[in-house]
Amino acid sequence: MRIGWRGLTGISALIAVVAVFWVAAIAGQGQAPAAGRGQAPAAGRTEDGKPNLNGIWQAFTTANWDIEAHHADAGPRSDIMGAWGAQPGGMGIVEGGTIPYKPEALKVKQENFKNRMVVKVTNDPHRFDTADPELQCYRPGVPRANYMPFPFQIFQNREQILMVYEYKGSVRTIFMDKHQEAPVDSWMGWSNGGWEGDSLVVDVKGFNGHTWFDRAGNFASDTLHVVERWTPRDATHLMYEATIEDPNVFTRPWKISFPIYRRLEPNIQLLEFNCVPFVEEMMYTPLGLYNPPNRSAR
Repeated sequence: MRIGWRGLTGISALIAVVAVFWVAAIAGQGQAPAAGRGQAPAAGRTEDGKPNLNGIWQAFTTANWDIEAHHADAGPRSDIMGAWGAQPGGMGIVEGGTIPYKPEALKVKQENFKNRMVVKVTNDPHRFDTADPELQCYRPGVPRANYMPFPFQIFQNREQILMVYEYKGSVRTIFMDKHQEAPVDSWMGWSNGGWEGDSLVVDVKGFNGHTWFDRAGNFASDTLHVVERWTPRDATHLMYEATIEDPNVFTRPWKISFPIYRRLEPNIQLLEFNCVPFVEEMMYTPLGLYNPPNRSAR
């Protein structure tokens, strides 16, 4: 028996469906359509004078390895991965350089790093594995989704802004007109947005407390509160800032910041990265519940 742990697949189909609704809404307001396959990226302003964020964007940092400054290092399985699994050095994206952990939380972070590849599958919904959630194909949360090494697409109209991430086909809706409280905690949280001048400001709460910020074990709890600022600098890049607050984990609020770039290739599109099949063998073989698929079958 092969476990059918299925997530969102077919990101191309997802983009097509989303685009039908969002392009229709945007066109009805006189705004430029979202960038997609075969389309030049949108730029300028929308009909109501807001910066036009429609398009495909990507950050180019090493923050998914570690949001703090770090040197190049061997990966966790250098004995078989060699340079393939090595991490590049990076200057970090944490303003001030250091995350202000409470002493007991810093110990948890250090244990997270030690156990970042320890996978123990459980049926208890209140317990999750100690390994990095990315390793197990869970949704990355906010802000991590914005600096993973994958592009994401923004669809914008007056009432809502939709962000679709290539990694696992994760989706988040930013409610611009009618702000709401999170109906349930989730991996990606609940986003309410508004404009302050040319900056899109997004208030994100309602996290489930299981997300990490990176592969280094930096983490938060279910009281995490993130305030994002997306500020265009020109037609091809914007500055991203996030203020992070979690009284259970940190002694004070702290910030991250980095640039995000608009992808300019004329044929740019999000491709599918459904990581579920990539982790099934790792997670279920120890339980005797995994049989390799017959890839030669047609």
